[in-house]
Amino acid sequence: MRLLLDMGLPRRSAELLRDAGHDAVHIGERGLSRLADDGILALAREEGRIVITLDADFAALLALSRAASPSVVHLRMEGLGREEATRVVLAIIRAIEDDLLAGCIASVNAAGIRVRHLPIR
Repeated sequence: MRLLLDMGLPRRSAELLRDAGHDAVHIGERGLSRLADDGILALAREEGRIVITLDADFAALLALSRAASPSVVHLRMEGLGREEATRVVLAIIRAIEDDLLAGCIASVNAAGIRVRHLPIR
């Protein structure tokens, strides 16, 4: 799975996800920490990556634009350390891999995962 981690997530999580066999990069590793949300979505779309973020703005941007990609996972969990963030992302991938590959917005909290397929109409 090709993943793009946003700034709110630990940078080291990208390395741990790579160790688990995923093509994961962190925005900070690319020197793009100041890239606007729409730029992050464009980069993810161009590279075929799924955005993993703590920021609700990505889902709103996708809904307003009626875009069919990229998939976005909105983690509604604060204070995740690198190991916990990595475990959560891996669990999400296992649970909704087909949805992520097809194009969706996934909202994740301690109670579960809510999936809306793209484009949002």
